[in-house]
Amino acid sequence: MRNRYIVAYDISDGKRLRRIFKKMHGFGDALQYSVFACDLSPKERVIMEEALTEIMNLKEDRVIIIDVGPVEGRGGEVMRTLGRQTKPRQREALVV
Repeated sequence: MRNRYIVAYDISDGKRLRRIFKKMHGFGDALQYSVFACDLSPKERVIMEEALTEIMNLKEDRVIIIDVGPVEGRGGEVMRTLGRQTKPRQREALVV
């Protein structure tokens, strides 16, 4: 089962910020500059957390991960966008 996660981050260094942004594109869709929607299995969530932790400075940076529920249920229905809509990208296979 896949859950939808909202991932937001505050990274204090420009180089780490760019690396986090690129890494997050492998896990979800950008909603805002530092906010992503990610539909992940439990294993993929752990992989994402490990990948971000490797890049972050844990004393200076912060990542917030919000579980909004199963994609097939509430998780797919809780987001509402005002203004310009974002288009979800085509999903590719994630090799683990």
